[in-house]
Amino acid sequence: MSLNIPNLERNKLLAPFTTYKIGGPADLFVEVHTIDELTHALSEARCSRIPFFLLGCGANILFTDKGFRGLVIRNMANKVTILDNNKILAESGAIITDLIEQCKDLGLSGLEHFSDIPSTVGGAMWQNLHFLSPDRKRTVFIEEVVQTSRILTEQGQFHTVGVDYFQFGYDRSILQVRKDVVVEVTFQLSPKPKEEILQVIDANIAWRHAKQPLLAEFPSCGSIFKKIKAVGAGRLIEQAGLKGKRIGGAEVSRKHANFIVNTGNAKAADVLELIKYVQEEVKRKLGYELEPEITVIGEL
Repeated sequence: MSLNIPNLERNKLLAPFTTYKIGGPADLFVEVHTIDELTHALSEARCSRIPFFLLGCGANILFTDKGFRGLVIRNMANKVTILDNNKILAESGAIITDLIEQCKDLGLSGLEHFSDIPSTVGGAMWQNLHFLSPDRKRTVFIEEVVQTSRILTEQGQFHTVGVDYFQFGYDRSILQVRKDVVVEVTFQLSPKPKEEILQVIDANIAWRHAKQPLLAEFPSCGSIFKKIKAVGAGRLIEQAGLKGKRIGGAEVSRKHANFIVNTGNAKAADVLELIKYVQEEVKRKLGYELEPEITVIGEL
């Protein structure tokens, strides 16, 4: 595979670039820091018909042990511009937690609901990033603060589109179907005192730390299975007696059963086998079918 991309690396181990700390090598790997670099890398891959994967924070994904046969583009284009009328323009490689810090200091509210969630702007758009509202009675989605987005189509053309273009759903957007790539997003935020924004940030972080395994201690990719309305995937897994179930280095979290954590030496194969086992046991014991929400990437 021959590509004219500066700083291109070969056989790059992917595990360090994911929250799971799991994954084999990519044939080709490059970090891009500007929209021009991102556009060039995408163009080179598409013109050469080489498979590519756009990597952000590496959450909600599981790279296989054999790795990725193609080009992994780590998007670090993270420029942020403050606009008039309580708007900000962020490149797709900007990290959501960094944006929240900037917005807090500016007294701009809307993104603080997603505190402590590892995601870039591009990843947030891809999956319609979400978290519980401060009163824990509803789910807040990133789509609620998206005004417009500039995308790069599969044909290499730039278009500015509105929020409706993305056909957002729960853990879903049109980006999972089409080959468009988000390059930047304009967020419409609301003025609010810094102290009130900080209260939401602190409350959300405390809630997550109390209920979910900490990434620093137990690497994971977030929730493994999609939410089952009025039941809860984690609750079903716990009812099936599967907390602490372990295969290889992968374990059903003892803190939150919808997390499968890497205890230190897990392989992707361990995680996949444990996912299958949990699905079979929940189906056998409780009659529910669990559907994974993570994306498995690479050669099986």
